Amino acid sequence: MRDIVVFSGSAHPVLAEEICRELGVELSPVHISRFSNDCLQAQLLANCRQRDVYIVQPLVPPTQDSLMELLLMVDAAKGASAAQITAVIPHYAYARSDKKDASRISIGGRLVADMLTTAGVDRVMTMALHAPQVHGFFSVPLDHLTALGVLADHFRGFDLGDTVVVSPDLGNAKQATQFARLLGLPVAAGSKQRLADDRVVIDAIVGDVEGKKAIVLDDEIATGGSILELLERLRDFGCTEASVVCTHGLFAGKAVERLRDHPMITQVVTTDTVPRPADWPELQVRSVAALFAEAISRIHRGESVSSLFDGVDPAHASPQRSLFDKAGS
Repeated sequence: MRDIVVFSGSAHPVLAEEICRELGVELSPVHISRFSNDCLQAQLLANCRQRDVYIVQPLVPPTQDSLMELLLMVDAAKGASAAQITAVIPHYAYARSDKKDASRISIGGRLVADMLTTAGVDRVMTMALHAPQVHGFFSVPLDHLTALGVLADHFRGFDLGDTVVVSPDLGNAKQATQFARLLGLPVAAGSKQRLADDRVVIDAIVGDVEGKKAIVLDDEIATGGSILELLERLRDFGCTEASVVCTHGLFAGKAVERLRDHPMITQVVTTDTVPRPADWPELQVRSVAALFAEAISRIHRGESVSSLFDGVDPAHASPQRSLFDKAGS
């Protein structure tokens, strides 16, 4: 691993440090400064020449600063003669801007992918993209990791009798089905219509939830509006309680207050792809650092990354013990 050098921007240095601990390497220092005209500047304080450079930076608020820091660090590594530059973006925020669903609207997911390539990225590693088509926006190799196995491990010691996995919408039903399969549970989904960024309507539940406990699974929770609407419908259909699970727990605005105090919610489980809110000690956070570290190690050695998902992703359904099993033991 001596030819690996890992840097972190200011978005989530704690995760970067955990990844480095798993890899057995030191997190290399970066100096981020801001000029008097508000422009950012990044300086990498470790040798990059002919080395395999990994830059860890989720796109979290302030999202535009996080993105610009990442682009500047990539440019600095390119100028320092790095052999290969991998942008490790645990949360790719612009994945939500993935289609032209209104007149004269930008497709930010594709634009940011192009910006990363122009800056000098050779490879991108991310987790739980909001929509699978975003993968096709990248002209460089992209390793798309999943946290489903890590999240499923959280529930293995629980009594899951009379429990159903519920997706907030039909678009996420495939992920919910994979998650339900890992736990041996049935699956249901809400029929959702989005009215605005923070306003949704769920008018029906597809599947049987009457008299059951729910595990509500989503890829990302921002304001919590979809989850609150879904919980209302679940209660109408006879569901008794719910655990709320997501990969990216952004919890923006009043989301913490809404979810923490909701009478139906027994627990909220997320991962550390983004920093955890400081005012929610009861939040259950599962680490994905070991998964990212193993993926980085395999890329560096020229080995398969997809085999990490044996038994998790149906496309890789061999019975071998996976990293998720190891992480949960």
